[in-house]
Amino acid sequence: MTGVVLNNVVKRFGDVQVIHGVDLEIEDGEFCVFVGPSGCGKSTLLRMVAGLEETTEGKVHIGERDVTDMDPSERGVAMVFQTYALYPHMTVAQNMGFGLKMTGHPKEVIAEKVGEASRILKLDPYLDRTPKALSGGQRQRVAIGRAIVRGPDVFLFDEPLSNLDAELRVEMRVEIARLHKEIGATMIYVTHDQTEAMTLAKKIVVLRDGRIEQVGKPMDLYRDPDNKFVGGFIGSPAMNFVDGVSAGGKVSVPGLAQELELPVNMPEEGRKVSVGLRPEHLEMDPNGDSHKVELTEALGGVSFAYLLAPTGERIIVEERGDFRTEAGATVGLTFPLDKAYLFDAETELRIR
Repeated sequence: MTGVVLNNVVKRFGDVQVIHGVDLEIEDGEFCVFVGPSGCGKSTLLRMVAGLEETTEGKVHIGERDVTDMDPSERGVAMVFQTYALYPHMTVAQNMGFGLKMTGHPKEVIAEKVGEASRILKLDPYLDRTPKALSGGQRQRVAIGRAIVRGPDVFLFDEPLSNLDAELRVEMRVEIARLHKEIGATMIYVTHDQTEAMTLAKKIVVLRDGRIEQVGKPMDLYRDPDNKFVGGFIGSPAMNFVDGVSAGGKVSVPGLAQELELPVNMPEEGRKVSVGLRPEHLEMDPNGDSHKVELTEALGGVSFAYLLAPTGERIIVEERGDFRTEAGATVGLTFPLDKAYLFDAETELRIR
């Protein structure tokens, strides 16, 4: 078993605590993604697993071993960074095999392992090239190949696609997903891009300010967020939030020009709340006049209309099909009540 278990791990830099008692279990062979905004602690947590950051408190287990105080070289992990960190004077084959050469492995073993990694990553035509003769995506594949050659128990990826353009990021996401399927190793992947998280992960860990907000399967987090932060972070475009207040067993929402009778346990009278609505659950009523269309963003098969509510709040609505609502139009909004999420305005916790 080569899963990863974190037991109440804490990280402090001097008097500043950046990781606050994280408990997490990643199963053997699982693809787990740490996601969250910049500064949330996701890379620090990954580096603690790798041993590149000391664990101030708590325990880190890889498989059956307590690796908390082990050197990174003894942990059985391999890390792929945002920067490729390839040796410019070495060929692709030499870059991938360098780690094994330094640990005294025979040439035949190195050649065999490099050849297997090259086959998996489709790098055979480039083995004799130096990094300067490769594209960005090819260089990142070499960096991944260098990790594969080491035969680690756990692969760690620290925002590996951040330096690539949009098209290459899509291509590399497919490559990494295929790699996980073929190798079946435990992988932990850090990103601030929730699209990467949704498309790659079997398990997503949403972090904020050094704490876990929610853990689950991608679509479980999308459909059933525990709080306003997770609801707003998972999904693109983000969930719309409109202020409201509980009144008479309903929610009065001036920004929607409606009173909603939602299928939830209503809070006490006068409690401030936030109503969450995903863009794809909203429809525009051309006969209404409560919202003004400021901009329509046409993206081909789908478009996003940006609406201004009477309260000044902005709401995004997804449109599909050939018809597009033009900027300047005034519309109303409709949506299924069971698709509306309700959050406490103070605690930001979900009201169910």
